[in-house]
Amino acid sequence: MIRVLVADDSRVMRQIVIRTLRQAGYDWEVREAADGAEALAAVRADEPDVILSDWNMPEMTGLELLRRLRLEGYDTPLGFVTSEGSPEMRTLAEREGALFLIAKPFTPDGFRAVIDPVLA
Repeated sequence: MIRVLVADDSRVMRQIVIRTLRQAGYDWEVREAADGAEALAAVRADEPDVILSDWNMPEMTGLELLRRLRLEGYDTPLGFVTSEGSPEMRTLAEREGALFLIAKPFTPDGFRAVIDPVLA
C-alpha cells in the first residue's frame, strides 16, 4: 500500500486533500503534518512513498521542506498542493525538484492527471 504524507498548516485543507485523494481512487495510508518541520520529522522517522505539501506554512515552508529533504539525501516524490499557482511558483517548484504543483480549487481528475504519471 502506498503511504502518503499530507503537510498543511490548515487541518481543514488536509482533510480536503485527503478526501480528494479518496475521490480520485487512491486508497492510500495517510499521515498528516501541520507544518514543514513536522513533515521533515515524519519523513525522518518513517519515509512515505509520496509527500503532498502546502507551499506556505509556519516553521518551515513547503519549499524549505523540499530543499531540506534533498539536502539530507531523501528523494521522496513531493508535490505541492497550494492556493496560489503562479507561473513563477511553478517554475521554482520544478527547478527545486517538485514533481508537480496543484493549485486550488482542485478536483479528483486534476489529482489523477499529475499523480498517475509519478506512480507509473
